[in-house]
Amino acid sequence: MDQIKSEKDHDAYWVEGIAIKEALHRLSERERHILNLRFFSGKTQMEVAEEIGISQAQVSRLEKAALAHMRKHIALRGER
Repeated sequence: MDQIKSEKDHDAYWVEGIAIKEALHRLSERERHILNLRFFSGKTQMEVAEEIGISQAQVSRLEKAALAHMRKHIALRGER
């Protein structure tokens, strides 16, 4: 029984990974860059702001908007 559940969990993670990749590709280059720095490079909003030459508040707004776009795309994908 544990093996069956494990396979289902693995499949769910795999599908979620595909959905996230698709959603990332729908973002602008700037949004993708900010999310990569924040979540894959582990930088703070302040570090990202300094690196790309904008304010921390702008990074926060762009990050929030990018995540909202991703959520929307993933939700729409799930309705299919």
